[in-house]
Amino acid sequence: MSIRVQPISASEHLSYIAARGSASFLQTPAWGTVKSDWRAESLGWYDGDTLIGAGLVLYRDLPKIGRSLAYLPEGPVLDWTSPQVTGLLEPLVTYVSGRGAFAVRIGPTIVWRRWGTETIKRAIADDGVTRLSEVEPDTIDPAATNLRGQLRHLGWIPQHTDEGFAAGQPEFNFQLPLADKTPEQLLTGMNQLWRRNIKKAEKVGVEVSQGGREDLGAFHALYLETASRDGFTGRPLSYFETMWDALRAEDPDRIRLYLAHHEGDLVAATTWVRVGTHAWYSYGASSNSKREVRGSNAIQWRMITDALAAGATVYDLRGITEGLGADDPEIGLIQFKVGTGGEAVQYLGEWDLPISHALYAAFRAYLDRGRYVGIAKSLLRLPTRGVRMVRRRFGRGAPTMPLPPEGVARATTKTDLEA
Repeated sequence: MSIRVQPISASEHLSYIAARGSASFLQTPAWGTVKSDWRAESLGWYDGDTLIGAGLVLYRDLPKIGRSLAYLPEGPVLDWTSPQVTGLLEPLVTYVSGRGAFAVRIGPTIVWRRWGTETIKRAIADDGVTRLSEVEPDTIDPAATNLRGQLRHLGWIPQHTDEGFAAGQPEFNFQLPLADKTPEQLLTGMNQLWRRNIKKAEKVGVEVSQGGREDLGAFHALYLETASRDGFTGRPLSYFETMWDALRAEDPDRIRLYLAHHEGDLVAATTWVRVGTHAWYSYGASSNSKREVRGSNAIQWRMITDALAAGATVYDLRGITEGLGADDPEIGLIQFKVGTGGEAVQYLGEWDLPISHALYAAFRAYLDRGRYVGIAKSLLRLPTRGVRMVRRRFGRGAPTMPLPPEGVARATTKTDLEA
């Protein structure tokens, strides 16, 4: 193949995504506007005059160096099942190298392994199983397996997130297939607890409605309440306002805000994003009070049925960690999502290709320092969760926090590479 990569307009980028039917919302031109602290560029892959691929690349500069990481979150948008797909990566590397990149990071959106609800439930009940990767998957995609081997052979380095929700995009996600389903079939596929909670919310008068930009403040207040309860650092209101404006400007139905009220009180709020046939549960928040009215179940059910009505074939509940042990700090999250009757999927994850090995080594030390700091913060906010993070990363025999590398100017935060 004689392939070239070159800049394309936002309209060309969107037209290519529309023709494919879907792509990650992190690969839309609007996402470059949301990530205003990165430099963004839409790229196209051409075979002659035919556009065969597209991608949003985000450039993050190293301080005082003038070189950047070229990051394509959950992208580029290519036919990852094609045996020749790795041949499309060389022109990408050549292009971003010419733009001053010291490394490139990609996230192939091809599902490698899948675990159905019953398989996951059996694994959770088995005391001998602590991680999802220890469980025999229900399906394995041979094209993804082949791509994984090719990337390794070409020198790409997989970026694993053993400590849970780290910088970058999640490797493990939970999805609810919607294709050829009716609302009644989707409800029947949920577990008894989910069905009961949905009915209870309806019975006690929980009302779910769509909100507008003017409601982002109420959502954000509840989101900060959730952040304080669950021990994570919330984003500012301005981030959600920028996200709303950018995505709605690109497509009036790209993002929605859902609000669940009970007797006038806001008990849950979420954002919903859709690109073609793929819909995502993006951000969620719930009140510390009135949890018994089951607002979170009610709002999820509304988003699921609205995704179905909008023509989506997948409702994506986004990331999960692969920990399945009873003492895992995130086990409640996967149990909540399993109740929908969907499946856990493992993508190939994110992969780096160093262009300048010296700068890439310094960059890795920079990120590693951030992970140590993240664990330390977890120890302060939620001591039990922090200890478990240490054990997952360094083994159960780790008695103390390891010292971070010397000579690193500052630490990253969890969101430094989060797109």
